[in-house]
Amino acid sequence: MKLQSLRDVFVENLRDLYSAENQLLRALPKMAKAASSEALKTAFENHLEETKAQAERLEKIGEQLDIRMKGKVCKAMKGLIEEGQEVIEEDGVPAAKDAALIAAAQRVEHYEIAGYGCTRTFARLLGEDDVAGLLEETLEEESAADDKLTEVAESGLNQEAAQAEEQAPARNGRSTARR
Repeated sequence: MKLQSLRDVFVENLRDLYSAENQLLRALPKMAKAASSEALKTAFENHLEETKAQAERLEKIGEQLDIRMKGKVCKAMKGLIEEGQEVIEEDGVPAAKDAALIAAAQRVEHYEIAGYGCTRTFARLLGEDDVAGLLEETLEEESAADDKLTEVAESGLNQEAAQAEEQAPARNGRSTARR
């Protein structure tokens, strides 16, 4: 597709977000299964339900605007999910893996926040106020998910991962506690 107008950019962003949400629908259950913290597992499971609603919201927008949402692959989300998969496959201390899962998930949330924020702004500029409202709803959910991940990390999980580092054997002849 050629980007000849803001509407073209708007449509491409909507399709990109739709692909991103559908990729997440497959990734979040894997992340929940890999989490050792119950709070993190619950956060992933709750966000899975939100993600389902977000994908449905985008389908509704597509129908409303007569846009074919399928057919585009969000390469950025694909890469972010691959990085998350690498964390899942790593061996390690459970708290450290959970901290890494949170970091990977927050990168996803920040990508989505940027995408929904821009697309909402485009909708407003194009006079698509109903669509802008739906996108704002999702933007608020994504921000809340990011906040929840921060809360889980700061509730003791990151400290637990830091203590594991202090207790780990020295690597390469150096104490890991002094890095």
